[in-house]
Amino acid sequence: MNTKQLNETLLELLSKRFALKKMGYDHPDYDEAEETLETLEDEFVDEYGDEFEQILQRVHAAFCPDTDVLLPTAYLPRSKFEQVTDEETGQDEYEIGPADGVWVTLKDFPNLDAKMVLLPSPPRLEILSMGGSQEVWRAAE
Repeated sequence: MNTKQLNETLLELLSKRFALKKMGYDHPDYDEAEETLETLEDEFVDEYGDEFEQILQRVHAAFCPDTDVLLPTAYLPRSKFEQVTDEETGQDEYEIGPADGVWVTLKDFPNLDAKMVLLPSPPRLEILSMGGSQEVWRAAE
């Protein structure tokens, strides 16, 4: 898997997704933008779907075996994706919306509300909960 290409593709998908989100249904370019996004998502699944299915199966088996594996695009943020700088560390981080990610039932903490999300820069899967976030996979550089 080409990590640089994967990251660029993820960033493009997110860019298109949030551009569409900002448009209203009555925007003259909405239908075309929606079709472009759907095409990009299909191309992403065609290009990376088999590899991500294996990755997601391994991650689910290790952390949330009772949760079904979905298409990789389901794990992408849908409502918010914003780069921010951590004031304490000075490092860039990303904020996502509270509705983003796929609900998972954690093997070790079944009563803890948790979501899994696919993020870029670098491409990675994280599990998010009230207890914090845990990176559970990162694309090899």
